[in-house]
Amino acid sequence: MENNLPVNVREYQELAKKALPKMAYDYINGGAEDEHTLRENIAAYGRIILRPRVLVDVSKIDMSTTLLGYNMPSPIIVAPTGGHKLAHPEGEKATARAAASCNAIMVLSSGSSYKIEDVASSCNAIRFYQLYVYKWREVSERLVRRAESCGFKALVLTVDTPMLGRREADIRNKMVFPPSANLEELKKINVDTTGGSQLEGFARATLDPSLSWKDIEWLKSITTMPILLKGIVGRPVFFGLAARGEAGARHVIEMLNGELEVAMALCGCRSVGEITRSHVMTEGDRIRSLL
Repeated sequence: MENNLPVNVREYQELAKKALPKMAYDYINGGAEDEHTLRENIAAYGRIILRPRVLVDVSKIDMSTTLLGYNMPSPIIVAPTGGHKLAHPEGEKATARAAASCNAIMVLSSGSSYKIEDVASSCNAIRFYQLYVYKWREVSERLVRRAESCGFKALVLTVDTPMLGRREADIRNKMVFPPSANLEELKKINVDTTGGSQLEGFARATLDPSLSWKDIEWLKSITTMPILLKGIVGRPVFFGLAARGEAGARHVIEMLNGELEVAMALCGCRSVGEITRSHVMTEGDRIRSLL
């Protein structure tokens, strides 16, 4: 094993910052506008306090659970982020192998640097596919059918991006996003980059802001895959990939699993099923306790 490995995700973030060009790091790490929501999302976790339980036999911790009937060693999965070649030449193929080595489900982004078929053949694992609904429904439909034919087990629809937020760092950097290997037919779209960010221009030209519940019904009509709705994107594995390639991505997943195991033990939870609302205290709980 290597010496001086990072001991937490924040250290991987610092290594990624040193390893990547500024444009790539700012894309991975950044948010929209003044990044208030980004900071608040992080701060919100700091306001949640775990309630410890003592004198519980936690010599055996079982973190396993199921999702859509698939067995998982822990509830931690790899959320979709696009353009992994920004972090490492092997991109999503390396991320897929890292997830598979941890028996973790990976959600492949439709903005993947590698084709759906390439990632599917990179290793044997349970994977889900993330989708945007484009102005041209046939583009989205073809992606769905390709994912299904490659053995992906569920469709994860991003519902919080009818329009891409104004990512100011990307605008300043004149962000050029590596074209997705799965969106070749959209390359001909005329992208307005006068605002500075090619990524923002592409999203504005292609994403359908009319996305609504009717589109869920349409997706159900074209696939037998279960459909999940999502509005969260994960960065930690991206940092690990940038810092140490596949080994770094795998180590991040292992660290997160280790942190969950410790948290469960200190809360006296021997299985995921034993975790309840009573094990956490929020800011609202503290305020109510003072009334």
